[in-house]
This record gives sequence, C-alpha cells and structure tokens, in this order.
Amino acid sequence: MNKIIFLLTAAIVAAIIFFVPPIKGLGELAKIIFFHVPTAWVAVIAFFASAYFAAKFLRTNNFSADELSARAAKLGFIFVLFSTVSGALFSKLTWGAYWNWDPRQTTIFVLILIYGAYLTLRAAVTDEKIRAKVSAVYSLLSVLTVPFLVFVIPRMYFSLHPSPISSSGVEMDSEVLIVLVAAVLDATLIFVRLMRR
Repeated sequence: MNKIIFLLTAAIVAAIIFFVPPIKGLGELAKIIFFHVPTAWVAVIAFFASAYFAAKFLRTNNFSADELSARAAKLGFIFVLFSTVSGALFSKLTWGAYWNWDPRQTTIFVLILIYGAYLTLRAAVTDEKIRAKVSAVYSLLSVLTVPFLVFVIPRMYFSLHPSPISSSGVEMDSEVLIVLVAAVLDATLIFVRLMRR
C-alpha cells in the first residue's frame, strides 16, 4: 500500500506542476486546492470514523475500538488544521488577509474547538475505562455537528470561499477535476494507512 500511495502522490504532484492549467479566475494560486480540499475531506471522514469506532466501543467494550476512535479523531484534528492553514494561505494570497471570519472559516474554527476539546478531554482523564466511555459519548455528540458546520451553515450565508458546484453542475476544467479527485483518493488512502499503524 505504501508504494501505491507514493506513486499516486508523485503522479498527482507531477500533474499539478506540469499538466493542470491555471484555474479560471484564480490562476496558479488556486492550485492549493489540491491540498486544501483533500485534507478537508479526510478530516470529515476521520471525524465520522471516530464516531463509528466510539459507537463500536460502547457496544462491545473493546478497547481497541477506543484506540481507533481516538486515532481517527487525532488524525481528523491534524487534517482539519492542514485544511485551515492552507485555506488561510489561499485567503491571504487572494484577498489580502489570512482570516476574515468568513462563514466557512468561522464554522471550521468551531470544529477545531470541538475536536481540540475532545483531545484535551482524553488527555485529562487518567482512568482508562472512564476516558474511553466519556470520549466515546463526546465523539458521538461531536460528529452531529460536522455536517452542519462543514456543509450546511457555510452555504446559508454569503461567502468569499469559491464554490465550483452550482445549479448547472461542476464548474471546473476536466483536467482540474480529475487531478482533484485523484488527490482526494490519495489523501483518503493516506488516512487509511495511518489508521492501520
């Protein structure tokens, strides 16, 4: 699996550098989406995986499920930070400011606080059984906010954040879309590999 991930990552980087044309209206700067979007995608997957393993722990009392839930939440937190930093960098290069409390930036900040609190909770509770149960319940409650904070609330308000999907479909060159889908697949494989460590 490591070789596949390495080859796919190398192919994506080569495609971004040599084959993907500048993105309409945003130019070369927008190529950061090939990092930004996949990391955001993986963060969402990771938070749902954390909830899945949390539910599994509560059903079975199997501590390996608790470990997988915690690992998924930690990875989700790291990936959401990557997504936030890359988005802030894009924001600075495009609009002149790293942060402007755009609805998408605000909701992602709330998500960072929610999962930062989860990691703090796990670090604060020393008893393994209590930590596992409390963390599992927290993970299940936290995941309820993810769809609203990532998909619903940001679309309810005006946003500077570019949206390539409109009522007429995906507004993206086919080369860009193919490489973006490959980058999302690559990031997902990286997450799966990190979960198996």
